Amino acid sequence: MTVHPSLQPAIDAWTHSVEAVSDLVRPLAESDWNRATECPGWSVRDVVSHIIGVECEMLGEPRPIHTLPRDLRHVTDEFSRYIEVQVDVRRCHTAPEMTSELEYTIIRRCRQLRNETRPPQATVRWPLGTANEQTLERTLALRAFDVWTHEQDLRRALGVPGNLDSPAAVISRDFLLRALPKLVAEDAGARPGSTVVFDVHGPLEFLRTVRVGPQGKATIDGSVSLGPSVTFALDWETYARLACGRVRPEAVADRVKIDGDRELAGAVLREFAVTP
Repeated sequence: MTVHPSLQPAIDAWTHSVEAVSDLVRPLAESDWNRATECPGWSVRDVVSHIIGVECEMLGEPRPIHTLPRDLRHVTDEFSRYIEVQVDVRRCHTAPEMTSELEYTIIRRCRQLRNETRPPQATVRWPLGTANEQTLERTLALRAFDVWTHEQDLRRALGVPGNLDSPAAVISRDFLLRALPKLVAEDAGARPGSTVVFDVHGPLEFLRTVRVGPQGKATIDGSVSLGPSVTFALDWETYARLACGRVRPEAVADRVKIDGDRELAGAVLREFAVTP
């Protein structure tokens, strides 16, 4: 166990999810690696390449020297170009090469995490240099969230649902919920005095109310609101897909029940994707 027990839940959640990814892809035929996922421009191979690439960088390995093709339409900014290098460099890799590298990377990362001695508040550079420094504690939680999100991408592409209530799913839920106050008050422009309720059912059930205060700042809690401005009722998987930008609101309109101010509801849904 790590010297700092507060880091252990995120480490355990990441381990559970990344091993699930390995189990999912190990038996795949070569053709299955080319299946499209909900990540724009990415196949199953590309999602796994991304996971491998980020974990290799967490191990301190140098980034590949690689020039991206100019016809990648989903690469639109500096961040996506940075991320795409680790993906594109592996597009010619075979299924055995992919599974072997993934398994070897997991072994090395697990060893690194078992030997972690830095304090939770130590800063970690990733990605894009010092402008994006995070604490080690937050970085590990982000890795659990990222790997779980991509595990779900793979599960949907392969038709193998599961782990919607795993330890990493709980970390992902909490990460996404932290974005709601800013999303509702600033991005969606909810007026002071507005209350927006999210009633989520499924493997992870929760109810959260976002309240916009008189100064335009919002808070979030788990209490019931009487007469909210808007109530959203939806399942957890749909919530995660929307929040992670995997689907547009109109594509899952039949899975999202809305009561209240339709204009505010539309503004919230337009801003709901909070991941890059």
